[in-house]
Amino acid sequence: MTRRLSIFPLPGAILFPGLQLPLHIFEPRYRELVGSALAKDRLIGMVQPQRNAEGSPLYAVGCLGRIGDVEALEDGRYNIVLEGEARFRIVRELEVTTAFRQVEAEMIDDPEDEVLASVERAGFEFEAKRFAAMQGYSVDWDSVERLDDETLINGVAQIAPFDSAAKQALLEAETLSDRCELMVQLMQFFALRDDGDEIVTLQ
Repeated sequence: MTRRLSIFPLPGAILFPGLQLPLHIFEPRYRELVGSALAKDRLIGMVQPQRNAEGSPLYAVGCLGRIGDVEALEDGRYNIVLEGEARFRIVRELEVTTAFRQVEAEMIDDPEDEVLASVERAGFEFEAKRFAAMQGYSVDWDSVERLDDETLINGVAQIAPFDSAAKQALLEAETLSDRCELMVQLMQFFALRDDGDEIVTLQ
């Protein structure tokens, strides 16, 4: 089954099921998008464009979000929090008269409560600690260790400072184990040195 989705194409921003994404909406077309969603089902499809240009082709996979908290400002802008519900795969983009883009998409049926092997979890936490130290991040590791596997991997994937293509690859990973392995590879890439002293980044 496919469904019609109103989408917000935003480079560098991904959303995972079960996680939240705060957004400040100021462009007129996306204010129209939010207003339309609030009047109907409160649903918006988050997806990255392949280039940061008007009308750019879209990546194939995004995540459907439901508007939770919303603050309507006097000048027409919104502050919203999207709550991730399910990933989707775009079948085709639709010709529309609305200011915002719409697609026909099929929902991806992700398994519930995926878990990692203990060695995968340990390897991820090792690389995450090294990565955080290298970047100068302050992390409450006791709280991290209490997170379930899915929240940990998807949460880091959503906020990690990787480029758009890398973040898209993380979103498209078929299983939690695949996503964990890719995250480890990306963090290891960050740790590489260029000519012995310059950190190589993906940005």
